[in-house]
Amino acid sequence: MKVGAITVGQSPRVDVTPDLLPIFRDKVELIETGALDGLSCEEIAKFAPEEGDYVLVSRMNDGGSVTFAEKHILPRLQECIYKLEEQGVSLIIFFCTGNFPVEFDSKVPLVFPNMVLGNIVPLLTRKKSISVLIPSELQVEQARVRWEKLVDNVTVFAASPYGKFEDVRLVAEKLIETDSDLVVLDCIGYTQEMKDMVFKLTKKPVVLPRTLAARIVTEIADIG
Repeated sequence: MKVGAITVGQSPRVDVTPDLLPIFRDKVELIETGALDGLSCEEIAKFAPEEGDYVLVSRMNDGGSVTFAEKHILPRLQECIYKLEEQGVSLIIFFCTGNFPVEFDSKVPLVFPNMVLGNIVPLLTRKKSISVLIPSELQVEQARVRWEKLVDNVTVFAASPYGKFEDVRLVAEKLIETDSDLVVLDCIGYTQEMKDMVFKLTKKPVVLPRTLAARIVTEIADIG
């Protein structure tokens, strides 16, 4: 089965697929594309967020990360959908937990990790209290606004999955004393290794978007 994957950064997402392919069990041909594919650093620099913009952070082909305003890539995401449809994919998963304000034109199902998280996380909380990790300080307020609509108490921390592993660990240590029911790693860039580390430190359930969304794909694709 052909499954499309769209990153808001550049493809291929070699940092993401190692955690997904074991879930797909060799029954999926993953075809990737990215909203920033083919763009130079100078061109991407023009997408820098301004006050009031919805901020996204994603990975570049060189292993670094870039921060940009979502509004600049929405038409490019639509083009990515068309490109994948032309290649015969049966469904498309977005490699991003961001909230997209438009309804994309698509002939195949679209799996948005942010929607998966938004529906499942509230079901998993007991006291309706969560801690959320996001990549950038520029995203703290937008993350707080999003999650406060879904749970009673939200604490947001910034730790980029595209930097040093130690940086994520240092922020994770701050979660130990919180009264959160669970931890949400709110970016597709966070890895299974990071999830395991956060759980070991905090002893709290940890939700990892990339593997959660991948399991939704297996259900849709009937991968047993």
